[in-house]
Amino acid sequence: MTVFVITFLLGCLSVMTVRGRKGNWPAGMPVARPRLVAVGGTYEGTRGRPSDAYVVQERLIAAASGAVGAEPAHPAAALALGAVVTERPQHAGTMERDLRGCAQAAHRAVRAAALRDPACPELASTLDLVVLDRTEIPRLRYAHIGDGGIWHCPKGGEPRLVTTAWQGSGPRGVGLPAAEPEIGTLMLRPGDRIALVSDGAIRTLGEVRTKQLLGGGASPSACLDRLYDEMAAAEPKDDATVVIAEFVTA
Repeated sequence: MTVFVITFLLGCLSVMTVRGRKGNWPAGMPVARPRLVAVGGTYEGTRGRPSDAYVVQERLIAAASGAVGAEPAHPAAALALGAVVTERPQHAGTMERDLRGCAQAAHRAVRAAALRDPACPELASTLDLVVLDRTEIPRLRYAHIGDGGIWHCPKGGEPRLVTTAWQGSGPRGVGLPAAEPEIGTLMLRPGDRIALVSDGAIRTLGEVRTKQLLGGGASPSACLDRLYDEMAAAEPKDDATVVIAEFVTA
C-alpha cells in the first residue's frame, strides 16, 4: 500500500503546475529569475593578521578589507559589511544615491567603533559593493572606495577595471575622512561576469596578470582556482580576496 501511495504521488508531481501570481507554471519549466551566481574566497596572508571579509546574496555582493596598518583590521571589514547588509541596498531602490547612503552607513559604523576605542583611531576598511537591479534592462550598480577593484568581464569580451584605484600616500576607506565613494552603473547581458578583487590580491598578482586570469572561457570556479594557484605560488603577505559573479536569467 505504501509503495502504491508513493508511486501515485510521484505521478501527480510530474504533471502538477505551480500556481503563481500570474497564472500556472508548467512543471519542469525553469523560472526566469535574474540573479548573480558567485564563487569567492580569501587566500590567507602569511602575516597571520586577517583583514578581509565578503558577503554574497542573490542580488548583492560586497567585499571589504580592513586597513592593515590598523588594529584590529578584520573587525573594520566586518563592521562595514554588516552596515551594508543592514541597509539592504538591493531593495532600497534603483538610484545611485541609495548606494551612496549605503557607503555612508558603513563609514558611520566603522567610525563609531573607532571613537569608542581610543586605541584604534585609524580603524578603516575598503569597500566594493555591487547590486543587481530588478529592471526591464538588466543593470548593475556599484560603489567603490579604497584600493581594491571591481572588474567587468563581458561574455566573449575583454575584462576591464571599472573602478579607480586609490593613488594617495595613506589608506583610504570607510571610517576615514574624505570617505566619498566612487559610484557607477553597468548594463549586463546574460553570461557577463563581475569580479571583486581586494587590494591584497591586486598587489600579489598585478593588474595585468589579474586581467589575464579573469579572461577566457573558464567557468567562474575554474577562474577562481587559477587565481588561487598563482597566489599560492606568490605567498601574499596580506589577505587576498576574489569574488567572481556571473549574471544569469534562468
